[in-house]
Amino acid sequence: MKTETELKNGGVNMARRSFLRYAGAGAAAIGVLTAASSCHKDHNVTASVGIDIGSGDVGILNFAYALEQLEAAFYIQVIATPYSGMTSAELTGLTSIRDHEVLHREFFKKALGAAAIPALSANFSAINFTSRASVLAAAAAFENTGVTAYDGAGYLIVNPDYLTVAGKIVSVEARHAAYIANLITPGSFVAGQVDTNAVNVSATIAEVLPIANTYLTTKVSAKSFNYVA
Repeated sequence: MKTETELKNGGVNMARRSFLRYAGAGAAAIGVLTAASSCHKDHNVTASVGIDIGSGDVGILNFAYALEQLEAAFYIQVIATPYSGMTSAELTGLTSIRDHEVLHREFFKKALGAAAIPALSANFSAINFTSRASVLAAAAAFENTGVTAYDGAGYLIVNPDYLTVAGKIVSVEARHAAYIANLITPGSFVAGQVDTNAVNVSATIAEVLPIANTYLTTKVSAKSFNYVA
């Protein structure tokens, strides 16, 4: 089953405005974020490499944008084809997560402007969307990967406005992860988020992209990303 990340949620425009208010970005910060478009990259696609995210802060934003596209597509499919036995409470909770992920996707797209990588398409054929266990396991994997990705790339962000917004978004993603963990095992909320020493787990861009590419039809690379902050 293939799901296109460019599928649109009906309330995206209103949702985007709500998210900007929630994030506290304001007109000034959005102006700074949109300045990333002046660092336009030619995101060529090659069979062996894929779409390059670029480098610096723009590269990190594109990295986040790719992950948010993937997560949005996943939850759009979850809600479009609810798994067997989904309760009304689960439908409400998962719909809220879907809406958040669409907000995040659209936020990064707008912030990056001309510097944004293209819309990506996803292949979720390995996920059985009729099975609660399969969907929740995939959701946990996506959420945990997303949180560790933000934790692993956050320290590389130079612009404080980008860092502030990224910090707000990852806090939402962490709540998603906790919610999914609790659905799988009631009472659990930190599965996959901390190690045995109760320290936050993080992952580098180089570690996360191969995982994301497993579900992406069009692959993404960080061939030109500079890991020096």
